[in-house]
Formats: sequence, structure tokens, C-alpha cells
Amino acid sequence: MDAAGHMEIGRERLTLDRMKSVGSGGIVVSLSGEAIDRMLASNALVLKLIEVGDPVYGVNTGFGKFSEVQIGAEDLSLLQKNLVRSHACGVGPALDSDLVRMILLTKATGLARGFSGCRPELAQMLVAMLNSDLLPVIPAHGSVGASGDLAPLAHVAMVMMGEGEATYEGKCLPAAEALKLAGLKPLEFAPKEGLSLINGTQVSTSLSVKAWLRLSDLVEAADAACAWTLEGVAGLTSAFDERVHQIRGHAGALTSASVIRGQIENSEILSSPEAKRRVQDPYAIRCAPQVHGTVRDVMNNVKEMLETEINGVTDNPLVFVDSGEVISGGNFHAEPVAMVSDLLSIAGTELSSISERRTFLLTDSSISGLPAFLVENGGLNSGFMIHHVTQAALVSANKTLSHPASVDSIPTSAGKEDHVSMATWAGFKANEIMDRTETVISIEMMAAAQAVDLRKPLKPGRGIQKLQVQLREHVPTLEQDRYSKPDIDAAGLWLRTRKWL
Repeated sequence: MDAAGHMEIGRERLTLDRMKSVGSGGIVVSLSGEAIDRMLASNALVLKLIEVGDPVYGVNTGFGKFSEVQIGAEDLSLLQKNLVRSHACGVGPALDSDLVRMILLTKATGLARGFSGCRPELAQMLVAMLNSDLLPVIPAHGSVGASGDLAPLAHVAMVMMGEGEATYEGKCLPAAEALKLAGLKPLEFAPKEGLSLINGTQVSTSLSVKAWLRLSDLVEAADAACAWTLEGVAGLTSAFDERVHQIRGHAGALTSASVIRGQIENSEILSSPEAKRRVQDPYAIRCAPQVHGTVRDVMNNVKEMLETEINGVTDNPLVFVDSGEVISGGNFHAEPVAMVSDLLSIAGTELSSISERRTFLLTDSSISGLPAFLVENGGLNSGFMIHHVTQAALVSANKTLSHPASVDSIPTSAGKEDHVSMATWAGFKANEIMDRTETVISIEMMAAAQAVDLRKPLKPGRGIQKLQVQLREHVPTLEQDRYSKPDIDAAGLWLRTRKWL
């Protein structure tokens, strides 16, 4: 992607950062000449096989249980339309715009590889929809993550042929009307094209990518929150000594310990006699680099798998021009995505769990040495008592949602599709977990800032001083009880917008 914000599909490798850029809008996308050539060659082979009369799954046969039913040449276009219409049975709220953009991008990227037998017009239509920000309305629920994300992707295909609904310039419109306003014409699907559009893991993968992107911010926030809490409880810095983490050797722990050391550098609080009251701190502080660092290491592994997936071909059947073959396989099975989404869920839950424990330490006067629940005149004031209870509720929900989706499977299509990944649900719950973890960490930051205020005139480290000033622009010091929800909302928004990074 160049400085002007342009991305060429089919020539350059897609990355998670580029997914984020396209998801946020404003990136101009194009299809490379090489991709067009590959798609033309692939499509020519499909047309040749039709002419010969060979049975090709999804081209001149039925689908799933009906795969043995041969379809006549006169009905091949109708076959694709019927497929899309029948499969567009998603339910629930519409997916967010950033996810829809990612879905369109990854679908175009997969088609551009030239193994689907489709005309370039399909990828070009997806590119045009991205560039005009004409976004299909995709209901959230209906995919089990194998034979691809059939139902949600069918809603994309519906819009491409002028049916269903789409958003354009802030309005939800019938697809035909939205296309006309955007200056686009509906497509008449050729053989295999409807199938190629709905086969694939693009919805599950985009959900997983979004969860990864959010977790990448949250692990940075967790390190900052831990450093803040360390100042708040006047804890010990020895657990963050680089030598401790070097001899174990995990890269993530080394990084988190380094970040925390940077935040507390030149702290008056942590060099005061108060910080030498204990020989060791509780695990939620002392072991934070090991816990946060494991999240970092897991994220690195997940990133590799996701970047493989967003550049891969997850269609079926696959068209190999070099050998002149069409091969049925199982690349649509989203097991890799399901498992990494489950890992992201576990990682996000662990960040929320240890954050809640650190907030408990801040509110416990026997550990912090500060007024109970971080407020003067306790009894008349409850301070951060119920802030912590809110955290407990959110963390409990996260723990429940961390049960792996990928261990479940329900056979469908009369047993033909007898093992599925549940990757879409894995992605949804991973993002739900990130929602809660964001709030849990923002509450810890609020409590830590309150504790630091209570330690005045001693100053925290330079990094925490900066964070303290920034947060106080949105959430004032708690002098006495007040309506708490606006403070939590403000802290969460501050964390989410990444202005503190």
C-alpha cells in the first residue's frame, strides 16, 4: 500500500494492518493485471469443461446432498441464482461496516488468486463496492464455518446480482437502488460464480482478524494498567527486572516487562519507603509479564495463521489451469480460524481476569495502604466498591465465553457436511470478550489513577504521569461518590481511541 492509500489486490500480500486500513474505510483498492489474467485463464478452463460435458461439482451439478444431480446447460445460470437466493437465510443484527469491508477485501483477494474459475468481473465488482463504500447488509448469524460461511456470504452475492439490501451513503436501501446510485450494474452470474462467492471462510476470518486487532491494543493497555497499579499499591519493581525474563527466554514476557519498566521510570512512589513494605507482591502484579507476555506470544502465532488464511484460497471445487483439473477438497473448512479465535478468546479473558485481581489489590486497604475502596470518608462514600463488582460480572461472563467453539460440531445437509468448525461463533464470542476486557482494564486504570492521586505529593514514573494527566481530562479524581457510569464510559472511550499510546 503506497502513501496515497492505494492497495492492489492480486499483486501484494495482504496483512492484518492492511485489513485494518481497509476496514476503517478511505483506502482505494484496485485489481492487478496479473490477477485479471489468472482469472481469465481459470474461467476459460471451466467453460471448456462445460462444453465437453464433464460433470463438475457446483457448475453443472446440484449442491451438498444434491451433488449427484446433473443440471442441464440451459439452467446453469439459474442454478447459481437459486443457490445464492436459497442460501441467503442469515438472521440477527447486521455486521458492522468495518467487518463488511474486510469480508469484501478478503473475498476479492481469494478470487484474484485464479483458482475459482470465475470471471474477473466478480473481483472487480467487489473492488467497486469497496471503493464506493456500498456495503451489503449481512445478518450476523447462520454460518457453522464449513462449507465456508455460506449464509452470510450469500447476502454479499445477493447484492452483487441486485437483490437483498445494502447501505450506501448512510442509508439502508434495496440492493438494486443502491447499485444504481453508486453507478454500478448488477451481475448475471456465470457457471460456478455464485458458488465461489458463498464458499469461503471470509466472514469467520474477518471476525478473527478484528478480535486480533483489538487484542493487540488491549495487551498494550494491560501493560500500562499494571504499571499504573504498581504505582498505586506502591509495589516492588524487582519482578520486572530484565534478567528475570531473560533466563526463561519468552519474548512476550521480555516485552511486557520492558514496557512496564518504561512506564515507571524515575518514580518517586516506587523509590519511597512505602514501596519496601513487602518482600513480594501478589501474583497479579508480580506475574503480569508472564501472563501478558503469553498473550503477546499467542498473538504472534495467531497472526501468522491469520495472514496465511487471508491470502489463501478457501473455495471448492478448485480450478488448476496448469493441469487442466477441477479438484474437490476441503479448504472451506474454517478449523484453523476457529481454533485461533478460541485462542484469542482465552487470551482476552486472561487479560481481564488478571486486571480484575489487580483492581482488587487497589481497593483492599490492607494491601494498598490507602483508604478502603480508594475514597475518603468511607461508609458515607463507597468509592470503587461496585466498580470492582462490575469487573467481576464481566470477567465471569468472559470465562464462560472462553469455552472453545471449535470443539463443537453439528452435522448438516443430510450428513454430507458431517463435521464443521463453528468458526463464526468463535469469532463473535472473541469480539464479545474484547468488549468486556476493554471495560475491565479501563476500570483498573481509573482505580489506579485514583490511588496515585491519593499518594500525592509523591509522583509516579514519567510514563504514568503522562497517562494520569490524559485520563484526568476525561475522568476527574473521585472526591466523593458520584454517578459512576459516565466515568466508566469516558475511560473506556479514551482507551478505545488509543490516544494514550
